[in-house]
Amino acid sequence: MSLEETYDLFARGKKLAKENEHLKAVMLFEKAKEIEPEKGSIREALAFSYYKCGLYSSAKENFSKAISIDAANDYAHYGLGLCLLKEGKIKKALGHLKIAMAMKPDNLFYCKAVKKYSSIFKE
Repeated sequence: MSLEETYDLFARGKKLAKENEHLKAVMLFEKAKEIEPEKGSIREALAFSYYKCGLYSSAKENFSKAISIDAANDYAHYGLGLCLLKEGKIKKALGHLKIAMAMKPDNLFYCKAVKKYSSIFKE
């Protein structure tokens, strides 16, 4: 497949995700990932849709990969933090949530998550 076809799969997956059709989006993102396994944007979108489907282990794996591709991916840190919360790993989750918030201090989702879970987990 060409890069154009990969982009088409990605764009169609993003459209489906926007329409809350995450399972369908996962199928397209997985095809795109097979072609471009080291593309952080594909891994992030795939992880988001897996998370929305309740498939937290797969979401965690792909958020982690997105971070290994680009450590400055704030959303991947946030998503990984949310996955870790699902596993009850609050301290580790807080680490990633705080990284995301440090990168984007104006993001209300990041700030709210850090505030909420910091109050639950007293370091």
